[in-house]
Amino acid sequence: MSDHYSKNLPFHKLGSGPNILLAFHGIGQDGTSCFAPILTPLGTHYTIYAFDLPYHGQKSNAPFEVISKAEWKNSIQHFLNQNNITRFDITGFSIGGRFALATLEAFPESIDNAFLIAPDGVSEHPMYALATRIPPARWMYGWLMRHPGIFFPGVRVARTLKLASKSLVRFTQQVLNTPEKRQTIYRSWVAFRDLRFNIPALVKTANANGVTIYLFAGVYDSLLKPKAVQKLAELLPEKQYIELKSGHTRLVEHAAAWICTLFK
Repeated sequence: MSDHYSKNLPFHKLGSGPNILLAFHGIGQDGTSCFAPILTPLGTHYTIYAFDLPYHGQKSNAPFEVISKAEWKNSIQHFLNQNNITRFDITGFSIGGRFALATLEAFPESIDNAFLIAPDGVSEHPMYALATRIPPARWMYGWLMRHPGIFFPGVRVARTLKLASKSLVRFTQQVLNTPEKRQTIYRSWVAFRDLRFNIPALVKTANANGVTIYLFAGVYDSLLKPKAVQKLAELLPEKQYIELKSGHTRLVEHAAAWICTLFK
């Protein structure tokens, strides 16, 4: 991550509550589009700093580079110093879960609650590892993103063979239907590949620092199914793993409605 980016984390300030929530959005979103729906249930409890992740929102045209945990820690530390923040909660949705987990790993002594909503980074799909870590496969992945006339028929074949659900195919078509969106997906997948975590060790660190982790999964989520977060769910008290009757796209607002009950 460049020095310029690390000192200029773009964010949207939402809500007016006395508590601080750092929020990391999902793939193809920005801070506002992802977290504006949580203002009604949580905007009086929290002041929400909803960040634009690299290659999204205000940083959609940022120069490409692989992001390390150390660089991310430096960028958050600079943000905290600039805004005089010493204690805060965090939330991450989908690919933003990687950034929430990286922030938890870096600042466990400063965090009270971590709300992980269908978080990426708990487990790693073999296809992700193949597409991002092996150079020939990474080249092929990039080539497919530049040639949708070949990629999309393959998606339809996967649906026909019942290798992909109807909702997953629909989501894929929505997030990859323009060259700009395909570039965002490709750059994000490849650039975020070093944000990997030892989940048992991270939970142990959280517990030692009094951090309460809440994990949310969507019963109807075909993009990140509950089994993808099972490794973390098994390490948490039963009441801190919540399955909601939601698909992927509305999971943030459903989780927010549940979270607000903690503060009543």
